[in-house]
Amino acid sequence: MTLIAAIILGIVEGLTEFLPVSSTGHLTIVSRMLGYNISDPSITAFTAVIQVGAIAAVIIYFWSDISRLVVAWVRGLFDKAQRRNPDYRMAWLVIIGSLPIAIVGFLLRHVISNQLRSLWIVAFALILWGVVMLYAEAVAKQDRPEKDLNLVDVLLIGFGQCLALIPGVSRSGATISIGLIRGLDRVAATRLSFLLGIPALIGAGAFELPTALKTPVPTVEYPHPVHVGLAPTLIATIVSFVVAYASVAWLLKFVSGHKITWFVWYRWVVGVALIIALSAGALS
Repeated sequence: MTLIAAIILGIVEGLTEFLPVSSTGHLTIVSRMLGYNISDPSITAFTAVIQVGAIAAVIIYFWSDISRLVVAWVRGLFDKAQRRNPDYRMAWLVIIGSLPIAIVGFLLRHVISNQLRSLWIVAFALILWGVVMLYAEAVAKQDRPEKDLNLVDVLLIGFGQCLALIPGVSRSGATISIGLIRGLDRVAATRLSFLLGIPALIGAGAFELPTALKTPVPTVEYPHPVHVGLAPTLIATIVSFVVAYASVAWLLKFVSGHKITWFVWYRWVVGVALIIALSAGALS
């Protein structure tokens, strides 16, 4: 992989990871436009690893919240009195809400890296989940702040993360939409989406790191595999970190006064354009 390609993919990851437009879908599209086999194990591993840069941006942005939750959780494990702390409860909700994606992602890892890596799937997922986002905003009451989160909320939103394993759905689009359907206010749903994304994306990145860095062996299925290498992986991760930090700050400000339906029109335009490009043979 060239350094220019790595920088481009790092920018795409940082811009789209937390916006409800599907980072995996966009990385799949741009990787194919750059000429890479989007089902190549090294490419799928690379896209998972550079997400760690975006996650690092969220950790730094929410550091005070994360450290508070971690301290409250550790203290609560050893001190019964500390378990009345709302942060202790919130920490457990984040942990429980992260379990579905850990289990489903591991069990379906081969399907995700191969069968689902289709630009047709990306196109239709972009369009169809846009309909769900419109529905979520239509029924959203937004009368429940973050402190009203319960076990059912985080489990449903956690399973929503599993739907985002389909390229084009969007992890933030799925989690925010389900949060709105459950009556959460838009900022609370977005913040929870960020918190649940931290363990999910760190786990995916750590799991795929060895594949992204090793020199691939040609096989019958992939006779000319891509060797990504350390330098492109590192540069793309750094770029995704810088761009993601800015996009997180922007999105939190945006959702405080705007509906997520603004992103639906973009999703539909990209989805339709992709279908046209595939049908015309401009992309395969």
